[in-house]
Amino acid sequence: MLHDTAETSTADHLAWPFAGHIIQGLDQDDLCMAAYEIFFTSCRSSPGFGGRTTLSFHSNSMDSHDHHGQGSPKKGSGVGMAPTSRIKRALGLKMLKRSLSSRRTNSCGSSPGSPRGSPRERDGSGSPVLFHSLSQSRQKRPLTSAEIMRQQMRVTEASDNRLRKTLLRTLVGQVGRRAETIILPLELLRHLKPAEFNNQVEYHVWQKRQLKLLEAGLLQYPSIPIEKTNEFAVRLRETINSCEEKPLDTGKNSEPMKALVNTIVALAWRSPDGSATDVCHWADGYPLNIQLYTALLHSIFDLKDNTSVLDEVDELLELIKKTWSTLGINRSIHNLCFTWVLFEQYIETGQVEGDLLGASLAMLAEVANDAKRVDREPIYVKMLSQALSSMKKWCDKRLMDYHANFNRENIELMESILPIVFSATRILEEDVPGYNSPSHQKDEDTSSEFSGNRVDLYIRSSLRYAFTRMLDDGNVDVNVVEVEEVGKALLHIAQATEELATMEKENYSHVLKKWHPIPAGVGAVTLHTCYGTLLRQYLSDSSSLTNETLEVLQRAGKLEKVLIQMVVEDSVESEDGGKTIVREMEPFEVDSIIMKSVKHWVEERLGVGKELLQRARETETWNPKSKHEPYSQSVAELVKHSKIDLDEFFEIPIPMPEEVVNDIAEGLEHAFQEYTTFASSCGSKQSYIPTLPPLTRSNRDSKFFTLWKKAAPSCTVSVDNSINAASTEEYHPRPSTSRGTQRMYIRLNTLHYLLSQLHMFDKALTLSPKIVPSLNNRFNNRSHQLGNSYFEETRAAIQSAIQHVSEVAAYRLIFLDSNSVFYGSVYVHDIENARIKPALKVLKQNLTLLGAIVIERIQPLAIKEVMRACFEAYLMVLLAGGGSRVFTRQEHPMIEEDFDSLKKVFSTVGEGLIAEEVVDKESETVDGVVGLMGQSTEQLVEDFGIVSTEINGTGAVGAGQKLPIPPTTGRWGRSDPNTILRVLCHRNDQAANNFLKKTFQLSKRR
Repeated sequence: MLHDTAETSTADHLAWPFAGHIIQGLDQDDLCMAAYEIFFTSCRSSPGFGGRTTLSFHSNSMDSHDHHGQGSPKKGSGVGMAPTSRIKRALGLKMLKRSLSSRRTNSCGSSPGSPRGSPRERDGSGSPVLFHSLSQSRQKRPLTSAEIMRQQMRVTEASDNRLRKTLLRTLVGQVGRRAETIILPLELLRHLKPAEFNNQVEYHVWQKRQLKLLEAGLLQYPSIPIEKTNEFAVRLRETINSCEEKPLDTGKNSEPMKALVNTIVALAWRSPDGSATDVCHWADGYPLNIQLYTALLHSIFDLKDNTSVLDEVDELLELIKKTWSTLGINRSIHNLCFTWVLFEQYIETGQVEGDLLGASLAMLAEVANDAKRVDREPIYVKMLSQALSSMKKWCDKRLMDYHANFNRENIELMESILPIVFSATRILEEDVPGYNSPSHQKDEDTSSEFSGNRVDLYIRSSLRYAFTRMLDDGNVDVNVVEVEEVGKALLHIAQATEELATMEKENYSHVLKKWHPIPAGVGAVTLHTCYGTLLRQYLSDSSSLTNETLEVLQRAGKLEKVLIQMVVEDSVESEDGGKTIVREMEPFEVDSIIMKSVKHWVEERLGVGKELLQRARETETWNPKSKHEPYSQSVAELVKHSKIDLDEFFEIPIPMPEEVVNDIAEGLEHAFQEYTTFASSCGSKQSYIPTLPPLTRSNRDSKFFTLWKKAAPSCTVSVDNSINAASTEEYHPRPSTSRGTQRMYIRLNTLHYLLSQLHMFDKALTLSPKIVPSLNNRFNNRSHQLGNSYFEETRAAIQSAIQHVSEVAAYRLIFLDSNSVFYGSVYVHDIENARIKPALKVLKQNLTLLGAIVIERIQPLAIKEVMRACFEAYLMVLLAGGGSRVFTRQEHPMIEEDFDSLKKVFSTVGEGLIAEEVVDKESETVDGVVGLMGQSTEQLVEDFGIVSTEINGTGAVGAGQKLPIPPTTGRWGRSDPNTILRVLCHRNDQAANNFLKKTFQLSKRR
């Protein structure tokens, strides 16, 4: 069967497998006519196909009145009523009862049910010609093979006569010329003139068909690839295009015709390697050759009963095989095409003749043998994959919903389709490289036996479809809002499901049993799953146990017993007695209802907790709840809500499986972690650290310091006066802690409070006597894996958050709140008159306020972070103080004294909140930098050269040698070249100035 559009497939969507089922410019009739012409040419030496006597018998008058063609020799070898057919016997096809002779001489035309459509003949020109009944007086005789084929292909006698004349003229003096050396369309063009057609239009249509056939065979689908730029290919396209409007002049002396002949001969007589060849290639390219060959194979079906194969199939196939050399067909391709044609005919004729399926299966055995051959051609492997994949896809579609496609009356067709799909799939998997069977992907966890896996899939899929249709037919809406209506519907569905299970067992399981050990068991499990899905959806919407719910459960229990009994009965002979398949059935238990209700309740309560979190994000101001409760209101509400939830949870009067306990524990942990993330979202310390100023050389003669010296006397007096005026404030300094920093302290208290409550929740979840171990190991209590706590991750997250908030609060306090008395004023312009003492007094007040706000348990951590921030600020004063700070070596004792005073503040704060050894350890970096400030400039330059050499791998720094400025790593210390460079930049002497100028070209301060 040929296909005339890209979307065309059989009535049941059997896709045409071979590429290019649309041959541009050629329709089905054109291809059938071309196939017949090739067939006739290939068989011309056979009885009934040629000879002077036969051709001379034809006449114009007979052409128009005689359908059967009296030009065939009356005494030629006819095809009589074959008593038997070897092929039909091998394929399991029945012999026809009617005499071929009487059928062929007393009737003509095709059955209205013929797959080729209306009762019209093909005359080769594209114009349909109606059949004419035979004269009643015609003498009855057996038809020759040529007459049978012409009748089967619906070729008119006029077309047949023209073909015979062409061959007679072509083969004058070349009686032994082989068919594969004849370029038939070219010979037809050369020898047939317009006068031999009814009119010029008919001739033009016929000529365009011949040219389109040449275009398809030589240009579109050549057996030997050809480039589009090939000289002869370009000429042929131009000739074909030029003939669209008017016919080509094919006269004997026509130059266009001579050029066309030369072009076609050059293209058809090519060989793959350019060597000489004795075969022309014009119709053996894929898929054109397959289109033509399958058109010939379709001729074996009876025109009056297209579900039947002619008894003369043996003779016809033997004659059709003579086209192999012209079409490039071999036995393997023939077997594959024949298999496809038989299978396609079964579908095209309404899927009523099971013998055609049996014949397809028999031919698949031949295909399987061919597929094992080691000399397979790539094109055959491609065709094999395409044809069998299409057959398998069609079979799969039918079997995936076999309840809709088969019933008690036609169940034998299902028995025939099953072995076909298994045979096709086995060939594809074993003999087609790179083929991935979907069964391996979908059923990889089932038995390794292929057929069992595939049938398992068919059963499950078809029953799901049947179950869905049952819901639709019963007008059951599974999305009904009213729980009562759903409950009533479930009662009816349970009854219908039981009936469907019975029908599956009685109608289908005995067929599937040949291919699967427990088909009824699989069907029962599938229906159990389908009904269970609806039941669980109903239970999830039911907030409490009602009488209706109990009735639904009782009916579900009855259905479950029926389905389990099906599994047991079907599994008697299986190895494990059906235990494996039974495990797939999730029981309909009352306890499951309660558990669902409990889980639903847990979800609702946890949802309220999420609402509390959202409200906290929107309204929390981080003020203490009360004087005695120095944490936020929101954390108090969260902890209270969680405690109530847990108390009510364990008041439910049933044992609580670990899986449900895990659910509520995980929900609480998620809420606590979300709140922890919210409470610790206060920025980072980096946002408070000032940007480092650019490095410059110290310059006491800069404009700034010159102005400072001139104003020094008056400034000094004013400073003294201001100090005297504020003498009272020196003894009673005020803390500089801002409201924002104090709110961070409340965040610390809040996080600590939440941390302190985790033990209470852990104790309730771990020690409750109502918790029972879960039967499913997947739900084992996490405490078995993580120790004795459900909240290890939350505890670690809170501790990390406390550390982070303490750090950010400390840097905010020092770099923002205390900037004016610390980084902004210490050692500015003059060390002696800008020492650290005022800053220390404010710092002590700030620490006192911290101790008053932050709860005692986390004061050591908070103060330690303040100490680290102070030490970093002091480092920045010494190393990144900008243009307002310069130091001399002689000022080192004052700097060292000031830093000792700073350390003393932290070692003496509170009652041993920070151990002295901790202070010493944290101050090691600053001590090292202070030590550098006591070294001579020469020593600093030498140390700089050493560490630069060690880090960069360069030689010693020579006099005047230019070096790149070492990068600022942020890890300041004695061995960091950037740190030493910064000490030199702030050193107020000529030696440092000269070194920086010659080595780094640093500019002076202004």
